[in-house]
Amino acid sequence: MSEPKHKKKAPAARVAGPAETTPGQSSPPAAASAPSSTGDESLQKRPPKKTPMWQAKQALRYQRQAIIKEIMRERKAEVICYVGGNQTEITRDDVVFFGDLLYNVPRGANVDFLLHTKGGDMDAAEKLCAMVREVVGTKTLTVVVPDYAKSSGTLIALGADEIMMSDSSELGPIDPQIVIDDGDSKRMSASLHSYLKAYDEHASALRTNPNDPVARMMLDKFDPAKVHQFRLTKERVRQLAEKQLRDGMFKPPRMGNTTGIPLKLMDVEQYSSHAQMIGYSECKGLGLKVDYRAPGDEIWDMYWQLYCFQRIEIGDNPRKKLFESSFVCLASE
Repeated sequence: MSEPKHKKKAPAARVAGPAETTPGQSSPPAAASAPSSTGDESLQKRPPKKTPMWQAKQALRYQRQAIIKEIMRERKAEVICYVGGNQTEITRDDVVFFGDLLYNVPRGANVDFLLHTKGGDMDAAEKLCAMVREVVGTKTLTVVVPDYAKSSGTLIALGADEIMMSDSSELGPIDPQIVIDDGDSKRMSASLHSYLKAYDEHASALRTNPNDPVARMMLDKFDPAKVHQFRLTKERVRQLAEKQLRDGMFKPPRMGNTTGIPLKLMDVEQYSSHAQMIGYSECKGLGLKVDYRAPGDEIWDMYWQLYCFQRIEIGDNPRKKLFESSFVCLASE
């Protein structure tokens, strides 16, 4: 657009001289020099922009956080995510990252907690669940399981008010695992319950026949101190599972089988493999409160899309963990 023909000219600049005064008025202090209209001033006023390369490298993160914000609008809940590679475990080191996830979550908010883990330290799992429950208060905590939350991950899920699951979702048994020597100088994971059961069987056989050489030879392979510690650990898992249910989906006045469900999840006769799948239908059969979402459900499809992006972020690094919310995106190994 052309400028008006009769545009008023700006006054000509002049060199500053001594301050002018009127009679009876003292000279004012020297005025601060006015900011120059150079490029420096414009740089100060202009906020820094993300560079094209930065935006390109962060594109998937922006997409994930856009999905999270859309879920938050639809669910009227905060969303936090813990996604671990297949060689990661829940540990005490997760606490500092998890604290960042909860840093901007308002107290007394509904929270959706997307969880993908093969398990880990049950004491650390208890702490993570306690941290998020403290923020949620009397509102609703929903653990979202797009793929699997096994072992200690299942213990976390038991502490929710409800578990959102679909056809791809699974929990797992909560019988504790131990690492033992297989006799060929190799370490292997085994069920603590099976270890104690074998000990009890040999001890019973020896009581029945004190001269039973097989029973005596087998008992000599067991460490009494370990047997005692393993019994305490087994009882600790049962008590923790009951507590999680009482604090979560079966918090009074809601009713549920807080004693029977943990015993079933610890039953190695029912679940002979620690990695055994417990799908949404079986979870319902156990008495857990499950919010089933069929594939194609709007909310579930958003969660599944988010999870797929997060697995791409983890990529080929099986030891990588991703902690994510609408504010935070942190990775650890």
